[in-house]
Amino acid sequence: MPVLATPRLVLRELHAGDAPFIIRLVNDPAWLRFIGDRGIRTPDDARAYIVNGPVTMYARCGFGLWLAELKATGAPIGICGLIRRDTLPDVDLGFALLPEFCGQGYAHEAAAASVAYARDTAALARLVAITSPDNLRSQALLKKLGFTYERTLRLTETGPESHLYGLRLKP
Repeated sequence: MPVLATPRLVLRELHAGDAPFIIRLVNDPAWLRFIGDRGIRTPDDARAYIVNGPVTMYARCGFGLWLAELKATGAPIGICGLIRRDTLPDVDLGFALLPEFCGQGYAHEAAAASVAYARDTAALARLVAITSPDNLRSQALLKKLGFTYERTLRLTETGPESHLYGLRLKP
């Protein structure tokens, strides 16, 4: 069931059948470099990630990370959506695409739809996003969406440094 649609994409809730795609996405070198190794190697690992992460967040918050599919073919290309993290005071915009779909405007399309959802449907006043300090493409996308750099932080005491960007959605 679609949650959002854009001219070229459909964003829908993830389900256990998306496990093969999740394995591929979270083990892509860009994911490992910029987001980190989640230790997801098997279909069971991927199903647990989907159920314990996005599916639980859908039930708890009414939103989460959604699968981004090409409208024309239904092919999965990435994930994008809203994440409520215990370590951040505001909801976080998250996105990741398979490498063959980068640089074609899909991330902007999915992220802009997710920002509109945050503002119009979830009625959030503010949204944040985090990137690794060397993820210049994600930082450029966030700036294009209107986010501004706020500070450097660590999501966990021993975790890597991240850049925090913020966006006011309502006055």
